Amino acid sequence: MPVTKKILVIVTNVDEYEKVGMRTGLWLGELTHFWDVVEQDGYTMDIASPAGGKVPLDPESLSHEVLGELGTGGHYADREYMDLLEDTVPVADVNLEDYDAIYLTGGHGVMFDFPQSRELEDLMARFYESGRIVSTVCHGATGLLNVTLSSGEPLVRGRRVTGFSWPEEELAHRAEAVPYSLQDELKKLGADYSMARRPFDTYVVEDGRLITGQNPGSARAVAEAVVRQLEDAQR
Repeated sequence: MPVTKKILVIVTNVDEYEKVGMRTGLWLGELTHFWDVVEQDGYTMDIASPAGGKVPLDPESLSHEVLGELGTGGHYADREYMDLLEDTVPVADVNLEDYDAIYLTGGHGVMFDFPQSRELEDLMARFYESGRIVSTVCHGATGLLNVTLSSGEPLVRGRRVTGFSWPEEELAHRAEAVPYSLQDELKKLGADYSMARRPFDTYVVEDGRLITGQNPGSARAVAEAVVRQLEDAQR
């Protein structure tokens, strides 16, 4: 597999919950924290979404406190950077051969469009079966729920994974708003789900080329794991 030094980042197009009036979208830090790590190591990124076009931002990810974390506020103030979210590439138009890895961001919006995108499911399976790295953070793991390999088996069956936990949904006051428990859905598929001892602690699980992070604070650690695996593969 030729090395491209490019990573494909997937974000949501959904800006609201279905059962309640609260707004949602991409959790901005899950993009920026990952971005800063891999860019520093010489990788470039393209941003795609299930439908393409503009990406909504979760309002809570834009609070003063959150924007102050690890440089996210600097990106939010950067016109050129934020314009990358104005016209994302549709997943259906992505060329697999352009990338070494794929990374699925979170924000609650992904719970509604990631598992409904056949194009994303097919792309994820092809990334994995072609020897590329598949990585997710937080609710981004919802993009794994309907991914089936050519063997007919779910990608996550028998594999160690993590993702936003039910205790974290309760602490975030979203238990009544979300359409399902990501933690439970992964377990139903036969995944070996685990989580940090304390909610919102950084936690990353690597099972070969499948790399998953539990929550927004795990995005940098996911990026570090992705870069490490890519660099090891080139040696």
